[in-house]
Amino acid sequence: MPPTPPGQPVLRLAGITKRFGPLVANDAVSLELHAGEMLALLGENGAGKTTLMNILFGHYVADEGTVEAFGKPLPPGSPRAALDAGIGMVHQHFTLADNLSVLDNVMVGTEPLFRLWSDRGAAKRRLLDLSERFGLAVRPDATVASLSVGERQRVEILKALYRNTRILILDEPTAVLTPQEAAGLFETLRRLTADGLAVVFISHKMNEVFAASDRVAVLRGGRLVATRRTAASTPEELAELMVGRSVKPPTPAAMEPGEPVLALTRVTVASGHGRPLLDAASLTVRRHQVVGIAGVSGNGQSALADLVSGLIHPDDGRLTLCGAEVGRADPADMIRRGVARIPEDRHATGLVGAMSVWENLIAERHRDPAFSRFGVLRRRAARAHAETVIREFDVRCPGPDARTQLLSGGNMQKLILGRTLAHGPQLILASQPTRGLDVGAVSYVHGRLLEARAQGAGVLLISEDLDEILAVSDCIAVMYHGRITPLLPHDRVGVGQLGLLMAGHWDILPDIIGESAHAS
Repeated sequence: MPPTPPGQPVLRLAGITKRFGPLVANDAVSLELHAGEMLALLGENGAGKTTLMNILFGHYVADEGTVEAFGKPLPPGSPRAALDAGIGMVHQHFTLADNLSVLDNVMVGTEPLFRLWSDRGAAKRRLLDLSERFGLAVRPDATVASLSVGERQRVEILKALYRNTRILILDEPTAVLTPQEAAGLFETLRRLTADGLAVVFISHKMNEVFAASDRVAVLRGGRLVATRRTAASTPEELAELMVGRSVKPPTPAAMEPGEPVLALTRVTVASGHGRPLLDAASLTVRRHQVVGIAGVSGNGQSALADLVSGLIHPDDGRLTLCGAEVGRADPADMIRRGVARIPEDRHATGLVGAMSVWENLIAERHRDPAFSRFGVLRRRAARAHAETVIREFDVRCPGPDARTQLLSGGNMQKLILGRTLAHGPQLILASQPTRGLDVGAVSYVHGRLLEARAQGAGVLLISEDLDEILAVSDCIAVMYHGRITPLLPHDRVGVGQLGLLMAGHWDILPDIIGESAHAS
């Protein structure tokens, strides 16, 4: 099929409506995409962005409306039809087989099942040609398990290009990339769009939208509320379109750090297979201080969070809370010592969806005298506590007895915040606290964490979002292969330097903090 001239329509969505029971996820959405264009799709959590893209790719069937690709109707509910029409999708969580080679992953599904032979030589030549043409360097014979996160994403894109994709959908494409990898990705996408490819990418990051997109489509409440030429808009306008009101991010006030609330001294946690989870890691968090932990996913952040939560214990080194050394404490003991946590995954470990709001709010403290007497649960007190949290943290739900699984992602996070902050914690472990949240919910979460900091808590903020780290942290450390850098003053480090440190280039540390601090 000959390439479509730049600027010509390649995709039309007309009146797309999708319902899940009483919930209207997409409400009469009409959208057009052009050849050579990069379109950013913005919207609050639950605005319908991913649902719309899943309809386009055939994972869902719309209740109303039509999809047209390159002037022809696209059969609903058929990913194969979407692939055959030249539509490719790269999901936020990669769909590669770790035990297969790059070449095998790219070739899967491209040849007839009952073919007696496979022309791997021709496939390899084509893959290398695409790799060189678009600057996506890969090793065809390498197993996917041996690749970095950035390399895996290149494989996903090459896999789409190998199938003659002419419309590429990317869902949160930079969620697990360093800044340098993200910049490289968008540079690649620019080369692809110059060659006629049309790209739609879903993102929560305004800096990416303005750095990469030609046009922005904004969804709110399932409806398309605006499309804008990116160059003619502003972050403030798009944020207001997303949430329906003006959004002003909180600004941290300068504060003098207090006494240490958490101290790790050369802590090592073994993994049982090779490289330790934590490798002689040292870190201090003080009262009135937010310490941000940056790093690419999988470099020990989860182990650090588990250690502070009491889920795992040091094999070597010391962990101290509020001046007292902690031995093999369990999670309940850590809570009694004043540790409150915002877990990385609010669905899997933060909340129990089948339980009510009030049950989730007292889940970590159901034996406290306020909620239990002689082993009998004080339900009236628990519900009254839930009503207070719902009111003070603006949790939008039918009431204390509502099933938690019915709440939106943002309201689930507010519920966790209420549980975390209601009892005046000494240390707040905030692990990916705004992952997947829209700009309004992000602003709210940051504001509440800064309020807790002002009231004397220490905050350990673990995030893969450098904008978040830089927005609220007083000082920053980077994790790489289980090690932790010395604390870096907020005003002496930028995105570029953090990106290099996240990739393991610790030789730049002396330039940031001086030889003496690095040596310590």
